[in-house]
Amino acid sequence: MADHVPHLKKVPLFHDIPEAQLRRIANGIKERRYEPGAAIVSAGDAGHGFYLIVQGRADVQRNERTVRTLGPGDYFGELSLVRETPRSATVVAKEPTTCLALTRWDFKGILDANPAIAIRLLETVASRIQDDEGMH
Repeated sequence: MADHVPHLKKVPLFHDIPEAQLRRIANGIKERRYEPGAAIVSAGDAGHGFYLIVQGRADVQRNERTVRTLGPGDYFGELSLVRETPRSATVVAKEPTTCLALTRWDFKGILDANPAIAIRLLETVASRIQDDEGMH
């Protein structure tokens, strides 16, 4: 099994998380591969988790317009780690893309043990909302 800890360390959300906790998070991660044109998540669908792109590129689309292109190290879906909400955008692989996926139920125990992650998650989500509002 691949070691996902180095990828997690690069995500601001997981900075300052002790190595042992990062290993717990990494154990809950599933590696998923998508072919070009495949939807990784679709707007309106229930969000169950967080995705970190480790290889490839993907377009974030709203109302069939590309609003952002993501590459290795970029992530999305962090709000659904806290609550199940409909996806606000569709994310489509532009090229063969590998993501690390973490579901809310795998993340819940980690949040309970690490309140600092919850605070960082709120900060991340708040800044994303601000960025998105500025895009309209």
